[in-house]
Amino acid sequence: MPKVQIGLVQMSCTADKNDNLQKAIAKIKDAAAKGAQIVCLQELFTSLYFCDVEAYENFELAEKIPGESTNLLADVAKELNVVIIASLFEKRTQGVYHNTTAVLDADGTYLGKYRKMHIPDDPSYYEKFYFTPGDLDYKTFDTAYGKIGVLICWDQWYPEAARLTSLMGAEILFYPTAIGWATSQDEATNTEQFNAWQTIQRSHAIANGVHVVSVNRVGLEQNGAMKFWGGSFVSNPFGTLLYNASHDNEEVAVVEVDTDATDRYRTHWPFLRDRRIDSYKNITKRFVDAD
Repeated sequence: MPKVQIGLVQMSCTADKNDNLQKAIAKIKDAAAKGAQIVCLQELFTSLYFCDVEAYENFELAEKIPGESTNLLADVAKELNVVIIASLFEKRTQGVYHNTTAVLDADGTYLGKYRKMHIPDDPSYYEKFYFTPGDLDYKTFDTAYGKIGVLICWDQWYPEAARLTSLMGAEILFYPTAIGWATSQDEATNTEQFNAWQTIQRSHAIANGVHVVSVNRVGLEQNGAMKFWGGSFVSNPFGTLLYNASHDNEEVAVVEVDTDATDRYRTHWPFLRDRRIDSYKNITKRFVDAD
């Protein structure tokens, strides 16, 4: 299916896990009513972004995947005939947790999961305390509406992740995200950070000739110290914005993408053809010393 209707759910969250889940389901239904075939939710949508502190009680938010939330979402996917991309806090076993996204096909089938590979550790983003780095490698999922690739938030800054997922045949790259501004920050810094965030992802679209979909949350969290900046967007394979959400509002949008555009852009701008794969051996090194 070359033309696919992509649903983006940009929303705020509360401390009540069930309320967030039900809110997301209502918005998935809204997106489906608008014609969405694939609906992407933001990173860790069932909770506040809890990684602002290192608190052991937050591990209680984790769940098995597949499990209760994916079973519920699978029923919704089947009812609405939509693919759902759902980012959840996974409890793999006692003491081992992951930042994980599950993919439910349009008939309710659980297609599998991707575990976040790149784990940040920055002020107010203490993810290394909670998440073990992913060990499922990069993944694609053959859905009813095409082959998709899923990466998660901090992964979006790494061209290697986008490249490898694209080389596996992903027609669209999805990035569930949770990123915001400290409310103490000046506007110039906010603008620079947002532009960098969007630019790096649009560059993945260009370099790989695929559509990119990034879905972020909104709202004030961390007792008002953090404003999640929204700005969810869809880029075509040459970096053109097909949709760009606001920084402040909850939004449910449906955007048509034409995956046949990949062939056209890759033919006219043959970056994949001209790759010098014989010269890239140093890419697996941490740093290449001059000597």
